[in-house]
Amino acid sequence: MAGMIRWDPTRLDPFKELEELSERFSRIFGRVSARSESNREALTVADWVPKVDIAEDEKEYLIKAEIPEVDKKDVKVTLQEGVLTIQGERKQEKEEKDKRYHRVERSYGTFVRSFSLPQDVAEDKMKAEFKDGVLLVHLPKAEKPKPKAVEIKVA
Repeated sequence: MAGMIRWDPTRLDPFKELEELSERFSRIFGRVSARSESNREALTVADWVPKVDIAEDEKEYLIKAEIPEVDKKDVKVTLQEGVLTIQGERKQEKEEKDKRYHRVERSYGTFVRSFSLPQDVAEDKMKAEFKDGVLLVHLPKAEKPKPKAVEIKVA
């Protein structure tokens, strides 16, 4: 018994490390993990993942997703239980008999990205626009209620 090590959860959490490792493998092999409020994982198979920038100013959050050569009709933006999901498909060119490819590095097929939204997003005022191969999702911040003074009578 002298050789046993006492478990100290503040030092090392093997379950958390295992979960992080699983998420890394999922990203590598094209599976995007989206967590729901109930903390259950929903795995969606995706062929590629678009790169995004997320910015914030005093009025809104802005998500910019690079999805070049994707048709606007092939992109779907949804919001469910505080999770914003961007999904779609980049279709591969039809193979031509006279054309030989020397290198194909770009990814084709379906893509999915999910983001948990901050609590101060005005969900009813969100909008998305698509231009020059970039999807812009505007997430306006909800107006904070103005502090109201309430007089309390002393009895």
